[in-house]
Amino acid sequence: MSRKRPTIAIPPSEITPPELFFDRRRAMQLAFAAGAAAGLGRADRLFAAEAAAAGRFKAPRNAALSISDPPNKWEEVTGYNNFYEFGTDKTDPAANAGTLKPSPWSLTIDGECEVKGRFDLEDILSKMPLEERVYRLRCVEAWSMVIPWVGFPLAELIKRHKPTSKAKYVEFKTLLDTKQMPGERTRILDWPYIEGLRIDEATHPLTLMVVGVYGRMLPNQNGAPLRLVVPWKYGFKGIKSIVSIRFVEQQPRNTWQVANPGEYGFYANVNPKVDHPRWSQASERLIGGSLIARRRPTEMFNGYAEQVASLYSGMDLRRNF
Repeated sequence: MSRKRPTIAIPPSEITPPELFFDRRRAMQLAFAAGAAAGLGRADRLFAAEAAAAGRFKAPRNAALSISDPPNKWEEVTGYNNFYEFGTDKTDPAANAGTLKPSPWSLTIDGECEVKGRFDLEDILSKMPLEERVYRLRCVEAWSMVIPWVGFPLAELIKRHKPTSKAKYVEFKTLLDTKQMPGERTRILDWPYIEGLRIDEATHPLTLMVVGVYGRMLPNQNGAPLRLVVPWKYGFKGIKSIVSIRFVEQQPRNTWQVANPGEYGFYANVNPKVDHPRWSQASERLIGGSLIARRRPTEMFNGYAEQVASLYSGMDLRRNF
């Protein structure tokens, strides 16, 4: 005899993930950072802190830098991810990322800059202007989502650390800890994960350091507590769980470029005219919606050409893929 499933009164999308519920201290400090950056009064900051204790925090939306497309659902954004540090299947990160401890967290900033050292992430966030931006995430596997990220412009952080004239690129590294990230016990990639941007790409207004999604703190599987989002590039440029930022003179060798240089270049700009060797990039599958896979034409620079095309003026985008 089959048993009838009990009715759940609270929608799954409203249930606070355990990693958010138990991390009250980090939630409270993120809320105060967001409230202070937004210029909120004491009452509003207290409200933001109370909301964050339930896994949420307040950050104003930057409409000028957001797209108008409706965002994907919370379950889609947090349940379908690339994060090989927790497994190669799209559902592995959500299943396995509970081993990551995103608080306390520190960030090492060094290289060709004047202000170097190891900095507590909560201290960094207390000085940053947090805001929400709705960006399209386009992955090299030819699928896309629309995600309401919460973060701060990378340019703000770079400005505070005063790179020297030798700083031509910014190199990022992910946490290397096989206990917290079991996927790093495999030899799938050369760990730790490394990514890089040119300094003009890193300081572009669209480049975002992300700490949250949908007004909640960033879940582990999405790159907690700090990740990069560069919306005109393929998703693998969005390095997660960042522990190091380094200003360098030479172009970094990003992880996927090292693993397979014929398929993954340094720039990774979304370009419908340059196919992956094993599949077309001319269209993309939109995650979510009906059971029948929806597709849309891929836009140059993921739809951000008006803002970023000038960064690559005169560059051969087939050669520099």
